[in-house]
Formats: sequence, structure tokens, C-alpha cells
Amino acid sequence: MYHIIVPIDFSEESLKGLELAILLSSKKECTIQMVYVQKKSLDYNPGSKEEEYKYAEKELKKIKEKYISKLPEKVELKYIIKSGRIYREIVGQAESFKDSCVVASTHGASGFEKFFIGSNAFKIISATRKPVFTIRGNTIPKKIDQIIFPLDISADTRQKLPFTAELAKWFGATVHVITATSLQTEDVSKKLSSYSNQVCEYLDKREIKYKTEALIGSNFTDLVIDYAKTVKADLISIMTEQASDGNFIMGTSAQQMLNKSSLPVLCINPKELHIL
Repeated sequence: MYHIIVPIDFSEESLKGLELAILLSSKKECTIQMVYVQKKSLDYNPGSKEEEYKYAEKELKKIKEKYISKLPEKVELKYIIKSGRIYREIVGQAESFKDSCVVASTHGASGFEKFFIGSNAFKIISATRKPVFTIRGNTIPKKIDQIIFPLDISADTRQKLPFTAELAKWFGATVHVITATSLQTEDVSKKLSSYSNQVCEYLDKREIKYKTEALIGSNFTDLVIDYAKTVKADLISIMTEQASDGNFIMGTSAQQMLNKSSLPVLCINPKELHIL
């Protein structure tokens, strides 16, 4: 059984993450689990923490009642209340399942406010080995027909392919294999062309539709987002980066993509991941 983990703080923004999770679940039998994390603070007394728990449980039940009719067949909506550091609890919950991903809004309120707004929004992505879908703003795609798959010259850029391809297979989506660079040297062109050919061969073998495009400009993120708008894309798939100590970090282009893209963004760390 596949599990989709959705951080919830009862803001309208965090509910957009739930709506995106429901869209993803429309093509896959799975369980959607909402996760509310109580703030861990020395200022709490037992009474106030108990009151917060009761309040959270009441609100989660309301959300479940509201969305239960929108769930695809064979999809179950659950919730859990945890306590601790928010990103650690979310990551821990996702990693407690063999097959799972996280779907989260990049804006929130109450307990999630400091976590999701600004640079701290990247902690959950950097801390987990699971795929993370993020949604910024209020627009949720009604379908996933067009997926943007940008390639740069980094060695890890192709490792988002297995998960992205499987997602495209779910929805019968077209994958747009984009090479984007500000450099037009022969070495860069050859490397990007080689990467693109490898990706296309992988998609061909799995009978996944694709298109290719080579973009040249000064800003990688702007090139990708502008192209995504042109083809009316529904999702952009990107990589995090891996530091020399083995930890995962957010590169500049990934941060820019999360800050600028009005489309959902799929973030995958450099270790190859499979959806099944």
C-alpha cells in the first residue's frame, strides 16, 4: 500500500497540499495520512498540550468529513497527531512506510509558519529520502498531463527519472525533456545531448510519451518556468543536491524553483528512487 503524507496546520494553504494528494491518489490505490505536529516547547504545561491535542483532533475530523466525498475509490484518508520538531516528525512519518511520499504546501500558519516560510521550507526536502511534492499558491492542477523534466550538466540530474517516469505512467502524461544552460560550449552541448538521449531511451522502453527541447539563457529557473507556462504544464520535476558528507542540500536552482514556480514541484534527492 502506498502512503501519501500531508502536513496539516489547518490553514487554507496547507489544505492545498491535501488537494494535491487527492489528485495524485486518483491513479493509485493508497492511503493519505494527514499529520499535525504539536510544537515542542518548555512553555507548555500538561493542560495546554492536552487542549491543543483535543483541538487538533477535532479539526482533523472536520477536514476528513469535508474531503471524504472527494476521495477516489479505494483511497483512505487518515490522520495522526505528533509532537516534536515539525520537519523531523513529518520525515519520520514518511520514512516509517516502505512506499511513500510527502505532499506539502510551501506556506502555512500557526505551528507550520516558521517552518514553511523562507529558507526553513527546504528542511523537509533536505532531510528525507522520500519524494516531496510541494505546492505554492492556491492553484491545484485538475490533472497531470504535462510534466517538465529539466536537465542540467550535473551528474545527478537524471536520477529523478525513475519516479518521474512512473508518475507519468500513472497519468498517461507527456514528459518534456528539457536541456537548459547558459553555456554554449561544445563540451556542455555534448553532455546535455547525451543526458537527453539517455532519458528518452528510458522513456521509449516504457512507452511513455515525451518531447524534447533545448533552451539557452542566463537563468536556468526562468527558462524552465517560462517553457512550462508555454506548454501549460502541470508539474515540474527537480533534484536536490548531495553534499560531500552525504547529506542532502538545496541547491540555488532548486531554491529558486520552489520560490518562483506557481506549479507543483516534485523534489527528489540524488539517490535513485522508485515509486513501486
